[in-house]
Amino acid sequence: MESSYPAITQVILKVASRCNLNCSYCYVYQKADSSWRGRPAIMPDDVFDATMDRIRRHCLRTGQDSLRVTFHGGEPCLVGVAKFDAWCTQIRRALANIVTVDIGIQTNGTLIDKAWGDAFRAHQVDVGISMDGPKTLHDTFRVDHAGRGSYDAVLRGLEVLQQADVDYGIMSVIPFGVDPVDVHRHFVGLGCKTLTYILPNFTHDSVAPIHERYGATPCADFLIPVFDEWWFNGTIDLHVRDLWNMARIVLGGDSTIETFGNAAPMYAFVEADGDIEGLDNLYVCEDGLTKMGLNVRSADFWQMLHSDSMHKTAIFEGMPLPQGCRGCPEQDSCAGGYLPHRYSRTRGFDNPSVWCADLLKVFSHLRMRLDVSVAETQIRRKALQAGRPALQDNERNGRSLAAHL
Repeated sequence: MESSYPAITQVILKVASRCNLNCSYCYVYQKADSSWRGRPAIMPDDVFDATMDRIRRHCLRTGQDSLRVTFHGGEPCLVGVAKFDAWCTQIRRALANIVTVDIGIQTNGTLIDKAWGDAFRAHQVDVGISMDGPKTLHDTFRVDHAGRGSYDAVLRGLEVLQQADVDYGIMSVIPFGVDPVDVHRHFVGLGCKTLTYILPNFTHDSVAPIHERYGATPCADFLIPVFDEWWFNGTIDLHVRDLWNMARIVLGGDSTIETFGNAAPMYAFVEADGDIEGLDNLYVCEDGLTKMGLNVRSADFWQMLHSDSMHKTAIFEGMPLPQGCRGCPEQDSCAGGYLPHRYSRTRGFDNPSVWCADLLKVFSHLRMRLDVSVAETQIRRKALQAGRPALQDNERNGRSLAAHL
């Protein structure tokens, strides 16, 4: 065991490189990267076996006591429930007596039936469902390859999860030009207890048409009414994950998600062909940007530390604050924003987020509601950092990807 060796706390398995839906905003299939075309549709068993061997070696080397394994895609349910069940069993057996393993899956929910519900319950899988809101809105964006809406199929999947007593959360890409409270109340009405509203994936090279059509702060214009609905009418058992995290930051705590706060996420992605890659949302930036030249068939995860790419810094340290953010009163709260949203072809990641104005507006609103100034946040942050280092280490090791589960 090498105690100085950083522990990867989450491995995201891209077990399917294809999807049964054709969502108009998808960061994998509708943006700049096309590497998925050259990958196998489903991760081969020998790649999964090699991945488990690399995970086992990594955990033994770090001596860590916990790990999260997340099934992702494409659409991970395309692997079939029998293979999923066998792989979950293999994960538990391979890592028994080494680490405590949490298993998750991020799915569009359309393929979930009773067999899937039984498998999720049997393996204690946390399920993330991608959904956009009421039927008319959802079916505008989340369509299959024939252009048909998927809302009814997702609703059936949610009902299966509820009947099987499986924990799940809903992730929704922030829609523009709609009533945010109607969208939020719809999710609450479905019985959802955990919600995440995702900032849409745009870069400085692609966001201009959005601002031209929807104004300077379309994300804030959605999130602020949602926060107020949660603040005034929400219940204690409803967790709006991204807004909760922003409030935590305002109150002096560390960010627990990587979309803002510049938390080092400590993860690894394994693609269907075995490639070890950095943040997959960088697909929105340019073709091939996620590649590190490593594959589980021949490389251990520790070799990510010796990569010459920016991925080593982004994954294990957190990227430097953009020049344009220095001196901003929220520079320690936002820290430049989510890495893909900072990108431009001319300056790389040395830009504030394309949603900078939105984030400042939301932080300002939360400060008003919580009655916490920037100066008070700084005082609280210093006190927490001085008094709770062990707790902060545990929180850092427990971070997972907001855009993935």
